[in-house]
Amino acid sequence: MRKLHIGIIDIVSRGPTRALYARVMNPNLASIMPQAIGVWCREEGHDVAFVCYTGLEDLLKELPSKVDLVFIGAFTEAAHTAYALSALFRSRGAITAIGGPHARCYPEDAQRYFDYVLGFTDRETLRDVLRDCSPHRPVGAHIAARQQPKTLPGVRERWQFIEPTLKKAPFLKIVPMIGSLGCPYTCSFCIDAEVPYQPMDSDGIEEDLKFLLTKFKRPMVAWHDPNFGVRFNDSLDAIERAVPPGRIDFLAESSLSLLSEPHLKRLKRNGFKALLPGIESWFDLGNKSKTGALQGMDKVRQVAEHVNLILRYIPYVQTNFVLGLDSDEGGEPFELTKRFLDLTPGAFPGYSLLTAFGRAAPLNLDYQRTNRVLPFPFHFLNNNQAMNVRPRNYSWRDFYDHVIDLTGYSFSWKAVFRRFRATRELTARGMNLVRAVSTEGFGRLRYYRDIRRRLDQDRQFPPYFEQEATELPRFYVDLVRQDLGLLWEWLPEGALAHEPNAYSREAGSGRALGILQ
Repeated sequence: MRKLHIGIIDIVSRGPTRALYARVMNPNLASIMPQAIGVWCREEGHDVAFVCYTGLEDLLKELPSKVDLVFIGAFTEAAHTAYALSALFRSRGAITAIGGPHARCYPEDAQRYFDYVLGFTDRETLRDVLRDCSPHRPVGAHIAARQQPKTLPGVRERWQFIEPTLKKAPFLKIVPMIGSLGCPYTCSFCIDAEVPYQPMDSDGIEEDLKFLLTKFKRPMVAWHDPNFGVRFNDSLDAIERAVPPGRIDFLAESSLSLLSEPHLKRLKRNGFKALLPGIESWFDLGNKSKTGALQGMDKVRQVAEHVNLILRYIPYVQTNFVLGLDSDEGGEPFELTKRFLDLTPGAFPGYSLLTAFGRAAPLNLDYQRTNRVLPFPFHFLNNNQAMNVRPRNYSWRDFYDHVIDLTGYSFSWKAVFRRFRATRELTARGMNLVRAVSTEGFGRLRYYRDIRRRLDQDRQFPPYFEQEATELPRFYVDLVRQDLGLLWEWLPEGALAHEPNAYSREAGSGRALGILQ
C-alpha cells in the first residue's frame, strides 16, 4: 500500500458563526470517530492533517492543500458543507469519503457527491478504503462493517487530535470519551434504537482517565454514550478505580430510569456535574422515564419530583423533549410542559421538533409510506429549524403557535431569572444564561416567529409545507447561501434537493443498497 497524504475534517459547525454559545462550546463538541480514523490512518503509515471545524476558523485557510484522500465526518445539518468540501477537494484531484450520522441516514444521497460513503466503520473497513483509494463516480461506493467496532482508540492515542482542538476553547475544555455503543431502549425516532448495546473495555477507560489526570489539574469529560450508565456499577467501578474523588468533572446523557437516588449519590461523589435525561413525551415512552403507564399530569408530577431529586445531587440538568409526536394532540402536551417548568425551575428545557432522518429509525418507513416527509434541505434538519414530518394532529399554523407559546414561556425573563436562582453552581448558572439569551432561547424564538409569519404572508410557504408544491421557498435558499459563506460556490448543482422517501422505496423494491462488507 502506498503512503497517502490524508485530510480529516470533523464538522462541528455547518458554517461560519460568531454566536457566543458557539464560541464557548463548539470546540468542546468534537466527535470521537474522526479522531479514531486519524489514529488508525497514522498507524497504517500514512500522513494525516486533521481539522475540527468549529465555525470560528477560516476553513479555506485551515484545510490541507495537497491530499490524496479526505475523510469528512458530518451530522445531517452539515451535509451541504460536506458536499461543498467534497467538490472542492475533488477539483484538486483528491478522493473523498464521508462518515458519521449523515452517511448512515442518507447513504443514497451522499453517494452522489463522495467516492466512499461509510456506515459502521471498523479498522478493516478503513483498510479497504485505504487500499482501494480510487474514484467511484458518478455513484460512490457504500461500505459498512457488519456492526460497530469492538474497540476504539482511547484518549491517549487520540490526544494528538484532542489537544489542538481544545486550544480553541476559551474557557471550558471538555474531553470526549465513550463507555458504550448502542442503546437497550428502542425509542422509535432514535438512530441507536436498533444498534445492540455494547460496553467498551473498562481497562481502557481507566487508562484514559488516569492519562487525563496528567494533562489537567481538574479535567472535564463528556461521555458520548447514547445512554450512559446502562451497566451502572461497571461504569462507576471503572471510574472509582482510576480517579480519586473530586479530581474529574463528568457530563453525561442518561435516562431517568437509571437515575435512582443511590445512583445519584454515587454520581455526585464521583464528580458528575451535568446530566441530560430524556423525557420526550407526556403520553409515551414511559419505560425510559421510569413512569410506566402514567400519562399526562400524573406523569408530569412524577417526572418533576424525580428531576428535582436529581438537582439536589447534580448541579446542571437538561431535560429533553420531542415536540410534534403522533401521540400529541391539541394544547395539552405544551401546557403540561409549562407546568413541568413551573415545578422544576432549575432544569434547562431542550426542545426538538420531530424529525425523520432518512434511514435512522424504522418509524421513518411509516412516515415515508404515508407521504408525511417533506424534502426540507439537510441544512435545516437540526431538530429545530425545520420539522420535516407533517404533524398528524395539528395544522402547521397551530403547531407553530403552540411551539412559539411554549418557547416564549420557557425563555421569558421571568423563567430565566427563576432558573438562575434555582441553579446552585456558578458555571451552571452561566451556561443556562448564555443558552437562554443566545441561539437556543431568544434566537430560536425569533426564528419560530418568523416561520409562523411567513406561513401567513409568504406565498411560497403554505404550498411547500402542505406538500402541494415542491419548489423550495426562497427564504431557505438564502439561509443556506448565507450560512455556507464562500463554500456556497462549491455546493454541487441540485444538492439542496434530495429524495425524502428513498428509504421506503428501497425497502419496497427489495433491492439491496450495494453495501460492501
